[in-house]
Amino acid sequence: MNTLSAEQSARRERTMLVAIILSAFGPFATGYAVVISQSTTQIADFVRRTVELIAMVVSWAVFRRLARERPGRTDDRLRLERAADTTVGVAMALSAVVIVVLAVSRLGTYVPGGRVYPGLTIAVLGFVVNTWFWRRYAAMTRETYDPIILTQSRLYVGKAAVDLCVVAALAAVAAAPGHAATLAIDVGGSVVVSLYLAWSGLRIIRSTTNRKADRDRYVTT
Repeated sequence: MNTLSAEQSARRERTMLVAIILSAFGPFATGYAVVISQSTTQIADFVRRTVELIAMVVSWAVFRRLARERPGRTDDRLRLERAADTTVGVAMALSAVVIVVLAVSRLGTYVPGGRVYPGLTIAVLGFVVNTWFWRRYAAMTRETYDPIILTQSRLYVGKAAVDLCVVAALAAVAAAPGHAATLAIDVGGSVVVSLYLAWSGLRIIRSTTNRKADRDRYVTT
């Protein structure tokens, strides 16, 4: 079975730490965007980015600890990997429920408007950065399999995809805030974000029982 060298572990740990540092800006920026726009999609994006940041910190902490443990402690390694994945998955799934409840509660009472351009800019930049990290983690997984890095790759492809949805929803609000369809588009954007969180959360939880299949797919020797 392929194992990570010390250099590979250090490179992956650095990549995860850089990703956390860049993502730490997201909740603050989207929080500001929520205040000035009150967009339902923006609120959902704020919740999404906050939960993802927590997920990334948990994964980095587990990866860092496992990289420093003695080889051969398979039971402890599996336990920590599963605990990290379960924590991340449950948090994302619960966030999806919160966003749906919020979106439903605002129907009929919320009128789209405000300045959504800061949030739109953040979403565009997020798509570019998240796409780069997705390709980076995917390359690392192909080089040498590691379940935590594979989870990060899957997380980032989802992050990039949902950023595109946020861009589309906020662009519609910016272009025609008073149009009759804008409310549906804005609320629809938050629903897309919630579906992404639910799907990602369940996928991550399910991955805890599919370790062997993932290893068989990526481990060649």
